[in-house]
Amino acid sequence: MTDELSIRVERSFTAISPENWSRLSGASKTCATIAYNPFVSHAFLSSLEESGSADAETGWLGHHLLLETGHGELIGALPGYLKNHSQGEYVFDHGWADAFERAGGRYYPKLQCSIPFTPATGPRLLVAEGLQRLPIQSAIAESLKEVVRRLGISSAHITFVPDDEIGVFEMDGYLHRTDQQFHFINDGYANHEDFLETLASRKRKALRKERRAALENGISIDWLTGRDLTERIWDQFFKFYMDTGGRKWGRPYLTRKFYSLIGERMADDILLIMAKCDGRYIAGAINFIGGDTLYGRHWGCIEDHPFLHFEVCYHQAIDFALSKGLKRVEAGAQGEHKLARGYLPVTTHSAHYVAHAGLRRAIGDYLARERADVEQMSELLSEHSPFRKGERQQED
Repeated sequence: MTDELSIRVERSFTAISPENWSRLSGASKTCATIAYNPFVSHAFLSSLEESGSADAETGWLGHHLLLETGHGELIGALPGYLKNHSQGEYVFDHGWADAFERAGGRYYPKLQCSIPFTPATGPRLLVAEGLQRLPIQSAIAESLKEVVRRLGISSAHITFVPDDEIGVFEMDGYLHRTDQQFHFINDGYANHEDFLETLASRKRKALRKERRAALENGISIDWLTGRDLTERIWDQFFKFYMDTGGRKWGRPYLTRKFYSLIGERMADDILLIMAKCDGRYIAGAINFIGGDTLYGRHWGCIEDHPFLHFEVCYHQAIDFALSKGLKRVEAGAQGEHKLARGYLPVTTHSAHYVAHAGLRRAIGDYLARERADVEQMSELLSEHSPFRKGERQQED
């Protein structure tokens, strides 16, 4: 990093200019070098904070790294949060925290550089359009370590890092962790039936039967986006979210205000897939529309119907992606059941800087074994792909 550049830590995302932020890679539809990612947009990140979903009271204190020129021009950034817990991250480090604290260390607070409650890969080392990416990315990665040292905290964790960024962190001495998700890859299919024709006969028949069964009892599906996302619709979806989220997590992360804010600020980037029965909505899933990817996030329901979850979250997402020419569907964390529905194993990446040398060595040894296990599991799962032999290979 040259003398003309400096890192500033901003605690409030609302203090960052939307116009300046939109010039960063992936944060705006006008960026040419990287496909638009709605989760690093100013609209999404500011809505998390302003709604009280991710703020100091919920344990997500903003610590966003801003790389600026001597004239105060924003040329790079890394969204981050100072945290005193590990909830809402989807890359689990509870074991690391427990081990360090049993040994007399203090794991929390830590720096979490990610999108709160969002297990979706996307740009983390954001660079202003038109500038050389690698020098600025390297400057941010190095500065993050200095911020950790200055704060006197245990570590920094950058999760769901894209393939073209993980090497930057590794070159700067960060530990590399891998995990696995399941993504649908659009191989130029004309429609869902075209996709089904690439599956083994038995798998194809099973999915057709599943889709028919999901819509029995008079259930119909609506796609809602843009102006369709009224406050009345958000009220209904939030009821689904609270019901299912309360049972799954105990305490749902997102507030009702969050949905109103994203409805105001980025409605055209949102797809609600809603299931209706007897004239009323009974279930729904929220998706975010990126430049080339549909990101499925969470779903909820107030009635249980066989296979409806699979139809709303996976099959309908494929239908929408194919209709819009999107390259892939990312349906969230975990879920080997997605494999039978055409979602293939994909390796995800995270980077970790651990200040304490002993803890760093121990975690590094563990991660080397874990990476081998993740690779082995991906190979095993790929052998059970529903595609006809030779149709598809594992994505990584």
